Amino acid sequence: MTETERAVDDAERARDQGGGLRRLGPLPRRLVRDELGVLLVLGLLIAGIGIPYPDFLDTDNLLSTAHNSVYISLMACGMVFALAMREVDLSVGGTYAMCLVVGALLVRDGLEPWLAVPVMLVTGIVLGVFNALVTTLLALPSFIVTLGTLMLYRGVGLALADGKQITDLPLDDSFFTVAGGDPGGVPFALWVLLAVVVVLAVVLARTRFGARVRAIGSNPDAAAFSGIPVVRTRIRALALSGLTTACAASLALAFYGAGDPTLGQGYELQAIAACIIGGTPLAGGRGSVVGAVAGAMILSVVASGLVFFEVPINWTSFATGGVILVAVAADSALRRTGRRRK
Repeated sequence: MTETERAVDDAERARDQGGGLRRLGPLPRRLVRDELGVLLVLGLLIAGIGIPYPDFLDTDNLLSTAHNSVYISLMACGMVFALAMREVDLSVGGTYAMCLVVGALLVRDGLEPWLAVPVMLVTGIVLGVFNALVTTLLALPSFIVTLGTLMLYRGVGLALADGKQITDLPLDDSFFTVAGGDPGGVPFALWVLLAVVVVLAVVLARTRFGARVRAIGSNPDAAAFSGIPVVRTRIRALALSGLTTACAASLALAFYGAGDPTLGQGYELQAIAACIIGGTPLAGGRGSVVGAVAGAMILSVVASGLVFFEVPINWTSFATGGVILVAVAADSALRRTGRRRK
């Protein structure tokens, strides 16, 4: 059975069961199989840095390294759905900056910080839907559309902020002390990331929406022929990408305590790299939320490790790119080995 046939079959079974969650049978075993390569690479990287530099394995440093990856991880969680159906959202960097500015302006103008979060999330969804509508109505590749909206959204954010960082926020509010703090000794953002990963991993693997995303990515023509609503699914996938990006912006506002319209530059490429490292191919048809987060963690570990190895900053991009190639190659080799054993 091909990937297309399997995904379409999943969609039909989900439709027969009313669109709810299917029985969670072999999910844990499948997750271990699909994400084993990237998790192995992550573990080897941590060990490789921690052996010569034991301070790297300090709990505070590991938590800090994980926290630094949260924003890219959240973007990657939504990006997985777009890539799995042969779409791409290059606008996440601009969406992140614009949502951050919108939230900071609302809080500075007197809105309760916790109430600014839903506004930021809705803003992210609207921007994602706009991407999907332009892609559909103009029949253009999402790559081209989101490349344009990346600059559009960032430009709007810069204009709203007047090109300056938005400060003078009520940092003593519970939003900044709790959402930007470390409840239970673990950054609040990591708890949010864990919840998002669990929910979206199940959505992608076990719901009708997830099955449709995979079916469209495997073969758009066959998916449309089988009756799957391609346009509606595209809108939902890109809206989800906007939502997870806005979630990242909300956590960034709580942590940094300011709205910087220049933040998020290059985040779109890092999010895509994290997805690819985690086993989500640009060809579509499958994806891994857990793998995408592990990929983002790898990028964060590399960046942190370079500091310990005292690598000159001019070589940072070179080292990061090399690690990405090694990680993708290792994961691909492991997948091929697994297929041969079957």
